[in-house]
Amino acid sequence: MKYELSPSILAADFNRLGEQIKKVEEAGTRWLHFDVMDGIFVPSISFGMPVLASLKKETSLFMDVHLMITDPGRYVDTFMNNGADMLTVHAEACTHLDRTIAQIKEAGCRAGVALNPATPVSVLEHVLDTVDMVLIMTVNPGFGGQKYIPYCTRKVAVLRNEFDRRGLDTDIQVDGGITTDTLPEVLKAGANIFVAGSAVFKGDITKNAKELLELMEHEA
Repeated sequence: MKYELSPSILAADFNRLGEQIKKVEEAGTRWLHFDVMDGIFVPSISFGMPVLASLKKETSLFMDVHLMITDPGRYVDTFMNNGADMLTVHAEACTHLDRTIAQIKEAGCRAGVALNPATPVSVLEHVLDTVDMVLIMTVNPGFGGQKYIPYCTRKVAVLRNEFDRRGLDTDIQVDGGITTDTLPEVLKAGANIFVAGSAVFKGDITKNAKELLELMEHEA
């Protein structure tokens, strides 16, 4: 099982975005989490394709794009063409989830599916064999800096057990309230990709990223 830290630029200082991304890369991270919000599926509006394209030109980090938008299939090709390596869509936002997953893979991206905290893992029963990653939201999406929701740990464990039962080593990502305090809990439950925003970008970025990476290595 590989373990990755995916720093969320939603918590970065956009006046110094390029500089701060370079710091997380130099600290040893290989992924970058890119939250797209449309103001409809979630309350906030964030950023889109032009920002992604600009970043892709300047970094070799794996672009982990999380689409918190309604009807995400409309934008699959556009995000792929602008630099997405992974496209994660919400099960709650897709009328035909199976079709959207196939569309992402046909575009040449890895396909992920996200679940809001109150959405049960069971809704993914018929697509678990087709996805590259499942993202368990550990806060209600839309804003950074929220506290981890404890019952989500159980969801991670249920999902990992189901993947093990099927003989799959599919990635499980967690996003929301991930800190040095909560990361060990979800790692032990079965998560292996960790999104962290405030825990990386607030304060000493290099030190924060290294602490999380070292904790992942130690706990794993």
